[in-house]
Amino acid sequence: MNARMTTIAAKLTALALAAGMLVSLGACEGQVPKVATAESATRTPDLTVAQEKKIRNSILDVIDAANDAKNADGLSSRLTGPQLEVRTSELAIAAATGTLDAKAAIPRDITQTVIPVNDGWPRSVFTITTTTADQQSKRLLVMTQDSARQNYKLWGVARLFQGAKLPKFEVPKLGTEMGEAKDSKLVATPQDAVDWYADLLNKGDSSEYKSKFADDLFRSDLAQLNATVQQGMEANKGTQQQEFTVAKNQLKIMRSTDGGDLVVARIDSTWTRQAGEGRESLPASDAEKALFGNGKATSTMKVTYVNVIAMYIPPAGSDAKITAVGAERQPVKVEAL
Repeated sequence: MNARMTTIAAKLTALALAAGMLVSLGACEGQVPKVATAESATRTPDLTVAQEKKIRNSILDVIDAANDAKNADGLSSRLTGPQLEVRTSELAIAAATGTLDAKAAIPRDITQTVIPVNDGWPRSVFTITTTTADQQSKRLLVMTQDSARQNYKLWGVARLFQGAKLPKFEVPKLGTEMGEAKDSKLVATPQDAVDWYADLLNKGDSSEYKSKFADDLFRSDLAQLNATVQQGMEANKGTQQQEFTVAKNQLKIMRSTDGGDLVVARIDSTWTRQAGEGRESLPASDAEKALFGNGKATSTMKVTYVNVIAMYIPPAGSDAKITAVGAERQPVKVEAL
């Protein structure tokens, strides 16, 4: 292969990767839930719309301060789970490149909040923002409270796909039931649906679960990226492989009024690229360069991603398929093997 072909292949790979894909101890926020009794005809939420707004703005204040400083110190006071890793990575890249990725924007205005009616902890609030100032899609925010004496933290953010249809939920005053990983009376339990989706990401059209899912933008964008990078890899006699793994006990679930579940799950992945013909495998985007830092390149590069997937699972008996409605994908580690 001549030098010109090598350069073209390298640029093609870099372009595809750079394009990207495609969210303390103290007084309890909200009210301490009352223990349900047999005499209780109904349950009402322990959190009000005004309290949700205060919580959300407190979280966004911490994020905005970190964004301005391009420093993740202090984020753990208000971020947890996959979102803490995603934002920490975004800020590390911003510190190295001088610019925070536009996809990291989280609007302060919202279109809907889904407040839990469940007693006890842990508990979650799902909130859907407006579009961003530059007309990016709405964000689905998942905020969690692990105990009565902990503040709510932002656990996950998924960018909703354009045109995605979300199920309906009870108004905040009445509240919505949180679901469980083994919820039945659905076309699949939430845990099974997430496991099947990971299998589909790993195997593509050869997955036995392909027919259970509607097409979605996350998988189509990922397939397009893989195909583009593969052209560069084959030109240099290299290889690539992505492997997706469902993170344990990392599902947040809300039950909709139509009998289905809206599920937000963490799926981790690794992307291993091996250069051929004695070449070094190098970072292929500004984000990868920032995370790789001063590492010494070898023939193999491994990039670790955090993926947050939001999907709707229809009720049992429905003709509808399981549908991914939003996602976030962020590299969090780049290493030479």
